[in-house]
Amino acid sequence: MTQLHALVVYVPEPHAEALLQAIGAAGAGRIGNYSHCSFVTPGTGRFTPLAGAEPFLGTVGSGEQVPELRVECVVEEEMLDAVVLALRAAHPYEEPAFMTWPVNGWRR
Repeated sequence: MTQLHALVVYVPEPHAEALLQAIGAAGAGRIGNYSHCSFVTPGTGRFTPLAGAEPFLGTVGSGEQVPELRVECVVEEEMLDAVVLALRAAHPYEEPAFMTWPVNGWRR
């Protein structure tokens, strides 16, 4: 059995397709005979860049709100490191907001 992990990442809408393609190519979203499987929902990202930040959007010290998409998918544990590297490379933010955790599920 292969341990699956859930991956959730928030990305500005204009950059979502590039991010989805990058993480899919790295192995995210593989389910049976399918690849690039994901679920995407819209929302609003909120943040304030602090001193020392080099924000892609916004200004240091000023609160920002950005239309973002929440991307959810599964990743086999063996591919998780490569998927996170691809996520970081494709994401426009200096510090992308993402999380992973093991889930109940298995692969043959």
